[in-house]
Amino acid sequence: MRTITLGPEGTYSHRAASAVSEPVEFTESVSAIVEAVADGEYDRGVIPIENSIEGSVTESLDSLTESDVAIVAEVITPIRHALVAQGESFETVASHAQALAQCRDYLEEHYPEADLEAVASTARGVEHAREDPTVAAIGHPDNAGDGLNVLAEDIQDRSSNATRFFVIAGPEERSIEGGKTSLIVYPNVDYPGLLLELLEPFAERDVNLTRLESRPSGERLGDYLFHIDVEAGLYEQRLQEALEDVEELASEGWVRRLGSYDTRHVVE
Repeated sequence: MRTITLGPEGTYSHRAASAVSEPVEFTESVSAIVEAVADGEYDRGVIPIENSIEGSVTESLDSLTESDVAIVAEVITPIRHALVAQGESFETVASHAQALAQCRDYLEEHYPEADLEAVASTARGVEHAREDPTVAAIGHPDNAGDGLNVLAEDIQDRSSNATRFFVIAGPEERSIEGGKTSLIVYPNVDYPGLLLELLEPFAERDVNLTRLESRPSGERLGDYLFHIDVEAGLYEQRLQEALEDVEELASEGWVRRLGSYDTRHVVE
């Protein structure tokens, strides 16, 4: 099984993908991962979808809208950020933008004068720190060594920091089995009470929504689609009935069933 995720080696995406299959191949774009899986170049892709501190990864949401893929699992991994550098003296802290944001309080308190540089991944920041003594990086403590020292561990602003990843496959592998389901709803209409009407079919059948997020449709200004996660499988009659109502409400647009799946946890 060929699996692709965000690289280079040593990213949190790599840790999540390793729970799916080995070996893992890398790229530096979520959209490239989704397109490669949709085109059949890879069997699985692993993309970050949501962080417990910084929220959803909008590039992932938009890529799922633009390509026809199936979600076959989710992987939840704890995020343990460490500050690594060649020595105590540095001028710049380099890491993924989300990692920098997740450690904002620590950096402001301990290194208020350091420049913050957003790079493609935490692992890429570690590479910069390994090459340049004036650069420190934020990444997993296991990324240290080979000239890098751990200056501080668990520097994330909240100890409960975790990231949720989607495991995607080709559309032919879409399943109705699993404890959770992800949907995209594009009503293609707008009127007072629309969102309430879209949510009522789930509430009436006791289907719990675990995530609801709007994103611009790209069709016109002020036009939105909705990403919805529910705690129910597509095999369940209650969800089938709810979706029949939602599809009727969205008859001018569309409803995409990304698939049902179960959750895996990466314990570190």
